[in-house]
Amino acid sequence: MVLASLEESKAEDIVSISIAGKSALGDHMIIASGRSSRHVSAICDHLLRELKSQGHGSAKVEGLSNGDWVLIDTGDIIIHVFRPEVREFYNIEKMWMTPDVDEGTVH
Repeated sequence: MVLASLEESKAEDIVSISIAGKSALGDHMIIASGRSSRHVSAICDHLLRELKSQGHGSAKVEGLSNGDWVLIDTGDIIIHVFRPEVREFYNIEKMWMTPDVDEGTVH
């Protein structure tokens, strides 16, 4: 439902990352971009309406008024929607997509 909402809102460069077992934050992280602050806010407004209509209305939201980087936390899914320049600067995909390192192995 989250991915469908993002696609319907014309979000760009949508990436879904499984973080189950990597973090207690949730099971999935979804990262997407909007073309402008206004587009980022519109994508998130649409997604929040969809979440509410599906019975997931208790999502925590940060950054919606600014529209540079909006974080929506549903509990199981964490959604980040960025302006492209902000996404490139923080590059959180790289941090979460790194392979697991066996802590017992010396490299």
